[in-house]
Amino acid sequence: MSKPPLLSPEELEKSLAELNADALEPWEMVENRIHRRYEFKTFSDAFGFMTQAALECEVLAHHPRWVNVWNVVEIGLLTHRAGGLTHLDFDLAKRMEPLAKKLLA
Repeated sequence: MSKPPLLSPEELEKSLAELNADALEPWEMVENRIHRRYEFKTFSDAFGFMTQAALECEVLAHHPRWVNVWNVVEIGLLTHRAGGLTHLDFDLAKRMEPLAKKLLA
């Protein structure tokens, strides 16, 4: 699998702004990753979100670092093979947002 190019600081800023334009709560930069915390009503909602998001991860062949504790899912995205943030991180985040919105509505 080829290594995707890292985003420039300008591309990173633009991508984060575009992602957050439609997000219920903002994604943030934390330790060179884009990070988001989702708090669902129940464990089943949180796990359901992760299950649906896992299918999107497989489509992109890009997998998050995430933690689930009861109704909370915390996600940190970074393209490991590139050693930083790439378009894959933002593509995956953009696919996750509508999945979460359905469960948080």
